[in-house]
Amino acid sequence: MAFSCIFVKIILSLHTQIEIDMNKQYQELKVEEGVYIPQPALDYPENNPFERTLFPTFDRELVIDENYPYLNDSPSNISRMRWGYLFILKIGLNILLRVKMGLRIRGREILKKYKKEFSQGAITIANHVFRLDCPCVLLAVNAKHTTRIPMFAPNFRTKDSFFLSLVGGVPIPDSSSNMTALKKFNEAFDEFHRRGWWFHIFPEACRWDFYKPLRPFQKGAFTMSYKYNKPILPCVITFRERKGIYRLFGTKEIPLLTVTIGEPIFPDTTQPRKTEVDRLREVAHNQMIKMAGITHNPWPAAWDNL
Repeated sequence: MAFSCIFVKIILSLHTQIEIDMNKQYQELKVEEGVYIPQPALDYPENNPFERTLFPTFDRELVIDENYPYLNDSPSNISRMRWGYLFILKIGLNILLRVKMGLRIRGREILKKYKKEFSQGAITIANHVFRLDCPCVLLAVNAKHTTRIPMFAPNFRTKDSFFLSLVGGVPIPDSSSNMTALKKFNEAFDEFHRRGWWFHIFPEACRWDFYKPLRPFQKGAFTMSYKYNKPILPCVITFRERKGIYRLFGTKEIPLLTVTIGEPIFPDTTQPRKTEVDRLREVAHNQMIKMAGITHNPWPAAWDNL
């Protein structure tokens, strides 16, 4: 019954779309011929690329401190995630996203080409542009239930809490938590790395629905790449015009989705940490701009104007 409720809520949420005029970044954006730019879904901020534009209802009590199970090896949790990945993600959401959002996946040959290099895990990154973009990426890379995703802690106090945990979300202790909580979080990811598990991170930090330009990246994914010597696997979500039979499942303003998997980026751990983290961020940002068909992106790779 709980799974059915989740699907109903997800389907209803996909119909939300607000038409607005192009903002400054959209006026500066340039793309290759034939690249589709959807109607902006929000009045996007122009001066802060990390400003949150969505404000969910925090209606659940959850203490995220040093006692939170960041590393949850209980048999019930392992079983829940294993079966959840199979029935909710790989069957249920796979069908939903392909039918309703026309999900297409490109570049899966990369997974075979670098199978040896990915044997001890990798860090997938993607632009954060859709409520279900995380499942889109997980499906694209054939993720297993052992994938772990650092997430904005307050979101675990919303109606999405169950789903976030199911896909491998681990809340990042916020400023109200003590240093012991952050230590426990880091220790959990040390263990995930030791086991060779995959990570997924949205370096843009927060979601801007159907936003075409690529926003600046925060350092977290690239710091983890350097620390754990894991390759970065860039994935880009791009948009297609909704037409044909897909008009039966959504308004024209809601675009269809394509996930493209790019060539991995490998850290050089012989270099100083700061230098290499900055390089990884710059290379990933530039590569993903090209993958998105953008010829002039209005945002830089790093943003230090806050």
